[in-house]
Amino acid sequence: MAKQTWKGGNMLYPLPVVMVSMASAEGRANIITVAWAGTICTNPPMLSISVRPERFSYDILKSTGEFVVNLTTEDLAYATDYCGVRSGKDVDKFKEMNLHEEKASKVKAPLIKESPVNIECKVRKIEELGSHHMFLAEVVAVNVDESYLNEKNKFELSKSNPIVYSHGEYYGLGNLLGTFGYSVKKKK
Repeated sequence: MAKQTWKGGNMLYPLPVVMVSMASAEGRANIITVAWAGTICTNPPMLSISVRPERFSYDILKSTGEFVVNLTTEDLAYATDYCGVRSGKDVDKFKEMNLHEEKASKVKAPLIKESPVNIECKVRKIEELGSHHMFLAEVVAVNVDESYLNEKNKFELSKSNPIVYSHGEYYGLGNLLGTFGYSVKKKK
């Protein structure tokens, strides 16, 4: 198989695509779609999101230091895209996409009720990297939709039909291929 060498660029795909909700100091809620998000630490639990400084949401994130990462699903794909291409300075994304705000337990930013998982975050550091600034945040609470808990109280995110983003396209996750450690698990 032949390979081509291209100039350096971001080809680490697929990525989680999330809707990040926030509220201004005056209490105005907004949503921004982010595909540059990831886990960065277990203890303390931390994650990062990267946002361009010229985005309407950037100043809200920087001034309040709080946000909620809302996981997305196939049912939320249209709203996920819309919240990534429309500016909160022009439209109320909650209203336009018929999404519902829920009160968070630890931050002032609202949860998106329709999301199966809402991750409440407090910014600890902002890294100014270039085109995007990375918000390094501590996870202060996680809210999960109880309808995805099985009889053993295990959360089954796959049943919510989560989506990912890959080079301008949204995809469902598909079939389970294995579980962590299955390659070395002893056969019965």
